[in-house]
Amino acid sequence: MWTMLFFISRPKLHLMDYIAQNVHADIKTKTGHKKQYHLFFVPKKSLLCMERLKHNGVFGSVMIIEEFKCQLFPFDSDLVSMEVLEVFREYTIENDPTYLYQTAQAILYLQKMYGPIPRVWGKGTAAKQVWDLVTRLQREKYNTEESTTNQQSCIDQILLIDRTVDIITPLATQLTYEGLIDEIFGINNTTANFPIDNFLTSEERSTESLSEDKKQIILNSADKLYAEIRDKNFNAVGAYLSKQAKSISAQLENTQEKICPGDEIAEQEFLNCIDVDKPSPYIEEIIAQKKPLIKVLRLMCLQCIASSGLKPKVLEGYKRDLVQECIAHYTFITVYGLEALLAISKLEKVGLLKLQSGSRQYTVLRKALHLTMEDTSEVNPTDISYVHSIYAPLSIRLAEQVTKNGGLKQLQDVLGLLPGPTLDESPPLSSSLITNNSDSPTVVVVFFIGGCTFAEISALRFLSQQEESNVEFIIATTKNY
Repeated sequence: MWTMLFFISRPKLHLMDYIAQNVHADIKTKTGHKKQYHLFFVPKKSLLCMERLKHNGVFGSVMIIEEFKCQLFPFDSDLVSMEVLEVFREYTIENDPTYLYQTAQAILYLQKMYGPIPRVWGKGTAAKQVWDLVTRLQREKYNTEESTTNQQSCIDQILLIDRTVDIITPLATQLTYEGLIDEIFGINNTTANFPIDNFLTSEERSTESLSEDKKQIILNSADKLYAEIRDKNFNAVGAYLSKQAKSISAQLENTQEKICPGDEIAEQEFLNCIDVDKPSPYIEEIIAQKKPLIKVLRLMCLQCIASSGLKPKVLEGYKRDLVQECIAHYTFITVYGLEALLAISKLEKVGLLKLQSGSRQYTVLRKALHLTMEDTSEVNPTDISYVHSIYAPLSIRLAEQVTKNGGLKQLQDVLGLLPGPTLDESPPLSSSLITNNSDSPTVVVVFFIGGCTFAEISALRFLSQQEESNVEFIIATTKNY
């Protein structure tokens, strides 16, 4: 009698060691059954990983290697993700374009399912490289059964957005309900872990011995109430929920207290280009208080981008404050030490921390694209800037302009300020493959290469829901965070 064990894994070297350990441990347990081990790589095999398995002695007759070609995971009716976290880091820091090929494969999969895409717009080096790969791979497959040339198109346009084109948006605190959950608790694979105390009565807390301190909840539109509030600004959620239950509003207020008001005020000053050339007293204060390093670096990078680089004295001052040793009560105390130096080095390589140059790109972009809006309503919004209270995600402003009539003409003056080439193509397709039903909404896939935020997703949903809009946005991303 055969017993089969299945492993499903990303092609990562360290995961091969875990798999090998499990196989060896299982072989040692003599159960009398013959065993067969199957390893499915998602989405494709890796020669390096197979060599690691050989080195660990679990390759060949012991293990059967196969592929599970899952390019995209559907998380909601308008959201699909490759669920690869490393794309931005490996492309920008390690100069590894491997995941760009997988992104191209994901786009080919979309075209295989829904037909060829008649219009392509993109911005950034990664966007251009991905579409070049798509074009090349399509040519190679024209004579195979996977060709999509005879299938009618269901997608009218695809926008490819390289994350390096807009690195300021991930630094700004997300102020939608779903965005705040991600900021405070973290959302991964549409799932968040909440403290179990939030779901117990006072009696249950005192009497029950809990085996776990977290409760895992799936967050998507299957929950009708969550679907109603997830894209709202957190200031609008309380009023909406008060109609449902007053007790929920009280819980919401308790959650809001976890967001430090100082962070939001400091961020809004940077986004409005207020005192961006000076050392920030707030940043200096949270360094002195030894707040989490990620919080400090996030604000530093936000100030850096808003001022198109930091002045030498400002940058050096921040570095010194982060890593120096100071005397307090006759003892030496390290602030952040080597961890900060390594992080700063990587941020400088990506361009998130740099010295100020002559041009002020963000200042020009802020005015040209109306990136900050002072009079926006958080409760009854009329503009996408509500997702950050005053700031409209640059990436979504681009999507908004591209999908409007004449949008590209309006963008010509600002596209040169953004990094990387601009992609604007209409691949030759038979007219019979393009739908021309004017009553149907235009279906636009916005594909983020390097990940996207929940605030950006909310902003695209907001645009789709406007009465004057005839565009239905589908969000695709390498990872949502």
